Amino acid sequence: MRSYHISKVDSVTSLPIAVRMINLKSFSLEELKDLVKGYGFKDYRGRQIFQWLWQKGVLQIDKMTNISKKYRDLLLKNHYIGSLRILKRIKSEDSAVKYLFELEDGLTIESVFIPEPDRKSVCVSVQVGCSLNCRFCATGRAGFDRNLNAWEIADQVICIQRIEGVRITNIVFMGMGEPMLNLDAVIEACQILNSDLGLNIGARKMTISTVGIPEGIAKLTKNRMQLKLAISLNASDDRKRSLLMPINRRYNISRIIKAVRDFQSARNSMVTIEYIMIDDVNISRTDAFRLLALTEKLRCKINLIPLNPFPGCEFSTPATRTVETFREILAKGNKTVTVRNSRGSDIGAGCGQLRSSGLLVS
Repeated sequence: MRSYHISKVDSVTSLPIAVRMINLKSFSLEELKDLVKGYGFKDYRGRQIFQWLWQKGVLQIDKMTNISKKYRDLLLKNHYIGSLRILKRIKSEDSAVKYLFELEDGLTIESVFIPEPDRKSVCVSVQVGCSLNCRFCATGRAGFDRNLNAWEIADQVICIQRIEGVRITNIVFMGMGEPMLNLDAVIEACQILNSDLGLNIGARKMTISTVGIPEGIAKLTKNRMQLKLAISLNASDDRKRSLLMPINRRYNISRIIKAVRDFQSARNSMVTIEYIMIDDVNISRTDAFRLLALTEKLRCKINLIPLNPFPGCEFSTPATRTVETFREILAKGNKTVTVRNSRGSDIGAGCGQLRSSGLLVS
């Protein structure tokens, strides 16, 4: 059981030391069971608390009405229920909604609600900022502060579901930060959201998008959850990819493709290749044919994403005809290919535009 302390007397001053209140959402289901047993409760109370937190979305311990007042009073002495604070909510012309959340330490993150007729998706963040400095992405411009905890990741979905008043069906880990650099917390958040005591979102309805960290992909391959994988490739040769994504100097394309093949051989599942299209950089016919060759032995679909510009961006979006020519080459090569025009780009909520700045949602 994780350690925590209650009020005691300081041996020097003989004054009470303040209780360090601990957020109940910071405990996993098994940790909650251990916690309540330490209080003398039956362990099924841990399941009840977990359900109140993650399925019913309760914000006050007093509202857990199937737990006796005596037990609730014990919890109240040492615990509270944390929640992200919504600083701003802004709606796009295409109905996407961007949220600016404040964390308990005052840092901020952004998330996006994407409603569609057949699904209700949330694009969640996994880090405050990002350390990878991809040149077409706004998130890395402000630098990296810290990883999010599992509860902070899952709570983005809980908060958005509560405010929007709809059941969230899909989760994409495509917001701020690199999921593979915070994979333990990401997987724990997936377990919370997938649990039948949580939101009960199917694992196959959750997609983890990565720049391609082979060790992280290998770790995900061994995990039992049937999570989907998306690779943010964005170039078909190492020179261009290293120009756009400095991480490629450490993990080049061939290493990423090998890790994806290993993932597929173990999972027998399709992956998504994401390709940000940047004018005069990675959109030539040669680029398209190279991408076909790279993905020849992969079971994949390819998402072409025209660049979403942001203040200070050095690149520009290609013409529609250029995008269509690129798509046609891939389609003729028997690839499933989609041009994905990001939702919410008018409010800075599109792919590559999140940066946790209130200025962008004012």
